[in-house]
Amino acid sequence: MTPIEFAEKYGLTVSSPGEGDSREIGGVYCCDLLSMVMGRASENDAFLTVMGNVNTVAVAVLADVSCVILCEGIQLDEPTLEKARAQDVCVLLSPEPTFQVALKLARELGMV
Repeated sequence: MTPIEFAEKYGLTVSSPGEGDSREIGGVYCCDLLSMVMGRASENDAFLTVMGNVNTVAVAVLADVSCVILCEGIQLDEPTLEKARAQDVCVLLSPEPTFQVALKLARELGMV
């Protein structure tokens, strides 16, 4: 499942499409401590967080995740959104808590 397919199925907002229609979600990584994400997220993971700043976009690029999903209604400010678009980072927005989004993803990926 691509990030865009996930967004369409579950009503998430696509803030930055990036490569969201061409990359498959391979796993789920939930964390708000960006230094941990850099060292522990796997390539093609969906990275779920409430940290909506420019460093989140940088970490997404470094970790080569398939998308960033901002939970709890968090949104990117305009400069950060521009950076995500410039870096082709797919950013999705959800009003739901991280756990709820992660559970949906895990079910889609056959992890639970």
